[in-house]
Amino acid sequence: MKLRSLRFPQVFAPAFLLLLATGAVAQQAAQPKPEDTEVWQPVPKIVTPGATDAQPPSDAIVLFNGTNEDEWVSAQDHTPARWFVHDGVLTVNKAPGVGNIETRRRFRDYQLHIEWKIPTDITGSGQARGNSGVFLASTGPGDSGYELQVLDSYNNATYVNGQAGSIYKQSPPLVNPDRPPGQWQTYDVIWTAPRFNADGSLKTPAYVTVFFNGVLVQNHFALKGQTLYIGQPFYKAYDTAPIKLQAHSDKSEPISFRNIWVRELN
Repeated sequence: MKLRSLRFPQVFAPAFLLLLATGAVAQQAAQPKPEDTEVWQPVPKIVTPGATDAQPPSDAIVLFNGTNEDEWVSAQDHTPARWFVHDGVLTVNKAPGVGNIETRRRFRDYQLHIEWKIPTDITGSGQARGNSGVFLASTGPGDSGYELQVLDSYNNATYVNGQAGSIYKQSPPLVNPDRPPGQWQTYDVIWTAPRFNADGSLKTPAYVTVFFNGVLVQNHFALKGQTLYIGQPFYKAYDTAPIKLQAHSDKSEPISFRNIWVRELN
């Protein structure tokens, strides 16, 4: 049997060709373009970096510039801070009744830069050797807050979740980049505060990233709660909180701080 070739009636030919052309145009239109993934608004604001690493960026809140304690108060009763300011540095005052200091301002999420120095003639060992702390949120007189440990950890053995660069009693530093006593050390911190539900229960934990002398030692660590010397950490609801510096009760020589600034990330 001889097969005959199929032919469309002549009247349908233009419609068929139009259908093919429409499909080709649609296929061409569906191809992705670079412009599909370009975002033009909002434009990030301009921030001028410090002329040197020691200078804060233009949008920073300077908490200590080497001349006064105007941004700090006593953590006990919110009276003016009574640590020592000399030669551009802030030194812990371990006299009875003085205690910790904290910022007048309260913060939620932020970037913090702070420099600290252990005295050259430091004595003691373990936790009794240049002990202090940067409390990333000081949530009240009866609460311990969230502590980034300060300690002489240069050839000084102690429990690893209590050495310099640790989130105290929770997370040891990834490495130990501590410099010898007498040299300035630097913490650069990204703090994301915990969030709480309306009933006070935890919604999302606090997160912290820490660079110690330019070296990453805490990588977006999720905190288990407030710092506790004894017992397990827990969360207690708060909104914003000051940053606190510790006047530790150890008998070693007091440590010093300088060049403290913060950038709010709210």
